[in-house]
Amino acid sequence: MYVGMAGRKGASPNSQGPFGRLDSHASGRRSGDQFSIYICDRIVLSLVHNRISEIVAGDLSLDRLTREFIRTELGFRFVKAADHRDALAIERQIQRGALESGRPFLNPLPDLPLRTKRARKAGTAGDHGA
Repeated sequence: MYVGMAGRKGASPNSQGPFGRLDSHASGRRSGDQFSIYICDRIVLSLVHNRISEIVAGDLSLDRLTREFIRTELGFRFVKAADHRDALAIERQIQRGALESGRPFLNPLPDLPLRTKRARKAGTAGDHGA
């Protein structure tokens, strides 16, 4: 459904690595959490479209609805990578559909060939990688 990475060396000194990232996602707070924004925009709003007037009036919280949806309907898994470069490669492969389940629903990448820096500067296709 969604793929991302956390725990990179050199991150904020307050970073709690993947567990902090997962906790942030599970909070449902849309401010500063792209995952929660995706869940709210792509799923939760479609489920509560008939309650928009309550949201506008401040009687119903989108963050609360998003948190409830995440906690009751979703699960999280993670894979430990050797370093940032490996983590990014895994993330990109999954975003391009490397898993049997296909591309993630919320943040897929298009199926385009990868280009090297040199090829981008020259404006031509370069070495292809996976």
